[in-house]
Amino acid sequence: MAAAPLTALLLLSLDVLSAHQSKPGLMKQQNDTNLPREKKKNPPHIVFILIDDQGFNDIGYHNPTIKTPTLDKLAAEGVKLENYYVQPICTPSRSQLLTGRYQIHTGLQHSIIRSRQPSCLPRHMDTLPETLRRAGYSTHMVGKWHLGFYRKSCLPTRKGFDTFFGSLTGSVDYYSYGSCNGPGVCGYDLHDNERVAWGHEGKYSTTLFTQRAHKILKSHDPADRPLFLLLSLQAVHGPLQPPKSFVYLYRDMANVDRRKFAAMVSTVDEAVRNVTYALRKYGYYKNSVIIYSTDNGAQPYVGGSNWPLRGRKGTYWEGGVRGVAFVHSPLLKHRRRVSTALLHITDWFPTLVGLAGGNISQSPGLDGFDVWPTISEGKESPRKEILHNINPLHRAPSKRGICNHVKAKTAAAPKGKRPKFKKPKKKVLKQTLNQKSTFRVKNFKRKQVLKQKLNQKSAPRLQSTKKPQTFASDPKSKSQKLFQKSNPAPKLDTKARRPKPRSLSEPQSSGGRPESEMSRSKPLLRRPPKTKSKWTTTQEQNLSLPGQPSRSKTHLKQTLGSPQPVRYQNMSLSITPGPKPRLASQSMLPSGLSAVWDTSVQAAIRVGDWKLLTGDPGDGDWVPVQMLSTPPRPWWNLERTLMSSIHKDVWLFNITADPYERQDLSQQRPDVVLQLLGRLAFYNQTAVPVYFPPDDPQADPDRHQGAWVPWVDEDDEEGKYEGVYKKGKGRKNPCKLESFFLKLNMGMMSKRI
Repeated sequence: MAAAPLTALLLLSLDVLSAHQSKPGLMKQQNDTNLPREKKKNPPHIVFILIDDQGFNDIGYHNPTIKTPTLDKLAAEGVKLENYYVQPICTPSRSQLLTGRYQIHTGLQHSIIRSRQPSCLPRHMDTLPETLRRAGYSTHMVGKWHLGFYRKSCLPTRKGFDTFFGSLTGSVDYYSYGSCNGPGVCGYDLHDNERVAWGHEGKYSTTLFTQRAHKILKSHDPADRPLFLLLSLQAVHGPLQPPKSFVYLYRDMANVDRRKFAAMVSTVDEAVRNVTYALRKYGYYKNSVIIYSTDNGAQPYVGGSNWPLRGRKGTYWEGGVRGVAFVHSPLLKHRRRVSTALLHITDWFPTLVGLAGGNISQSPGLDGFDVWPTISEGKESPRKEILHNINPLHRAPSKRGICNHVKAKTAAAPKGKRPKFKKPKKKVLKQTLNQKSTFRVKNFKRKQVLKQKLNQKSAPRLQSTKKPQTFASDPKSKSQKLFQKSNPAPKLDTKARRPKPRSLSEPQSSGGRPESEMSRSKPLLRRPPKTKSKWTTTQEQNLSLPGQPSRSKTHLKQTLGSPQPVRYQNMSLSITPGPKPRLASQSMLPSGLSAVWDTSVQAAIRVGDWKLLTGDPGDGDWVPVQMLSTPPRPWWNLERTLMSSIHKDVWLFNITADPYERQDLSQQRPDVVLQLLGRLAFYNQTAVPVYFPPDDPQADPDRHQGAWVPWVDEDDEEGKYEGVYKKGKGRKNPCKLESFFLKLNMGMMSKRI
């Protein structure tokens, strides 16, 4: 009887087995679906919201007068990034976001990409959307591009985005979508993928872009593929064109520009609210990461505010580079907090690729770090320093080179009294030579006698190899006796006449040695000798510069140690405290440190708590909100006039202790200045040449049916459009080229940007 149930159970198992064999793909499908669920998590959906020109004081949780309830709630429930840095203008920030590399490694160190410039992202560099697409993502971009479009290979759809809807230039009208690049050079700028999107005039751009983002979220299946959406809103960049319904919210504001600007910030808040609503509605939110970031600081000329930070858009002060940002995600392990970890816009590339499960090793040369553990768990940031920029085309006004030197000489003579040099005639020249020949001969003999006496007095006499060298002095000279008593002659090594180099901290007297030898062995930082002659002081400063390049490398190694032989990827430096050297005057800092770095070059770097600025960092004024006026009053130029008269080109700040950059410590800590200048010199060795070609008239919209479109064929050679360093006109007349770049930078840092 027991065999019957056993036989029935055996037959049942055979039936089940035969049923599975009739469907051979079923067992394999179940195994394939079960294994990934156990070993691999679904990559998150990534929504990156990039805002244009929003300042540090232009969001509700920094300034309650700005009404941004959605942004405030998302930031409060996520992680606020309060030590986050961007670039001071549009194109560099966007290039660093998409490439993960400093702009010195992309050739975009100088200014923005203008509408008629044949320039864009380097062709050989992979971008963030390309890397995410290789990881299985569906990539979309809506909004402002501003990374060049002179050929089709520069378009967003050729740089990794599956779809694109938005504008290609930098500044577009919010209703008509017209964009101008100079007087009379205007065109239509709204594109759907690679064609012009006509017929949207009259619709507000922030609303139009939000509707397109909503359409993408609705049409995509979140369970099928992960989504990457870059919503790059044009707001709150000028022109100031908010809807009237939002202006009414700020009717109590006295300043008109500030009222319009704040209203445009509220339109951004409404756009973010609609996007987050769509994420919840269509099933994205629980597995999503929302990142909110500005691209640079605000421009107070058009109503923005960076208060209490110093500076504004286009400058390397904190007001131009410290950005508003937060991360909101249900995937954050520690939410509802404020992060003061040092972060940079280049960090998003490796961070988002790491979240997506992509391979960062396929993108060599990244300057960013994977900071997701820092944001999500509160761990220490792997980033220790930030290179804000090195712009060799922008120098301080006091040290612009030979052009400024020539202008200074010609400007010294009053108007109408400048000497006119004419070639003398041969007859007159012979007469004057005959008349003054005897006088010149006598004068020449006197000079020769004086030179011999001076050489006898200054040249050291080697009396014996055992005795020290001394100066042969005139016994009648009392001042020479006093000089010998106060400054005893040092002993010299007769085997090697050049004295041994000394360390920076070792004191060194100047007596007993000629000036030529003093200039070789002087330390970079030292106190100038006391003298009543201004000429002697400047001469000593010039003598303190090491003449040979090998000497500057020696001093750099003594100060920084031998640099590590690694790539420029993710470099960092920790400054050792060490003893403080004695103070050096501000006039000595540029001359003493120029052996390591040309301080007239515009550059900025942050290492730990320290921030160094060289060259011309831009107008460094603090602009409280209540001081805004329409139009700006004469007080606006007060501080900039004062700063321009100082001709200072080295600043040092402890940003942690002094976030508003009010106390310059370059005189008190020359040791830190020297180390940071060494870091600038190191980064400069990895920089590529600046690519900043002149405008191409073929780009005018009148040639392309009134729209901004690519105007260069893909078959044309890319080397046809050369950078500024290889431009022929620049070689013939460098002063005109230098003047052009100076005016351009001043325009970028003024109210016209």
